[in-house]
Amino acid sequence: MKAIIGKKIGMTQIFDEKGSVIPVTVIEAGPCTVAQVKTVETDGYNAIQLGYGEVKDKHINKPEKGHFAKANIANKKHLREFRVDNVQELKVGDEVKADVFAIGDKIDVQGTTKGKGFQGVIKRHGQSRGPMGHGSMYHRRPGSMGPTSTPGRVFKGKKLPGHMGVQTVTIQNLDVVRIDLDKNVILVKGSVPGPKGAILKVKSTVKASK
Repeated sequence: MKAIIGKKIGMTQIFDEKGSVIPVTVIEAGPCTVAQVKTVETDGYNAIQLGYGEVKDKHINKPEKGHFAKANIANKKHLREFRVDNVQELKVGDEVKADVFAIGDKIDVQGTTKGKGFQGVIKRHGQSRGPMGHGSMYHRRPGSMGPTSTPGRVFKGKKLPGHMGVQTVTIQNLDVVRIDLDKNVILVKGSVPGPKGAILKVKSTVKASK
């Protein structure tokens, strides 16, 4: 199980050996420090906790300070936990960099989507609009709100206007097409959730494509 915390830098494009264009997302992968190792004996499951990004003492609370002091590592701005099968490979204080991945690896990237605010059903759920002619009284509304006397209510789950975005989304089976160890970045084919600067969880895919 390979895992690291990354930061989305943005998107660009590169060319392969045949001259074909490959759209890629540039992810700053670490460097991360192992802040905690969890085992079945002590916590009931195997996992590693990684820390990423520096932060001043005044920006963290006492429990966090104690956590980093116990691990004897510098304060970290972001902490993420990854389930792993074997925790023997890493110990507290170890550093994880972009070289944990190799070109051709399949990875899953988890992040928080962009916030779109309050949106209607056309943008939020992809519904179709009504006629836009002057005689029409129905344009961008949600549509039928259900039967009349029976059952006389709106069914639970009806797709309506509301807050859109800011959801945790995982994109699976992305290809690592290039790694720059000097800049500690990986180039991933396709797009990943979130705006530029978003914090991402990058790990080996759990469901490889056929």
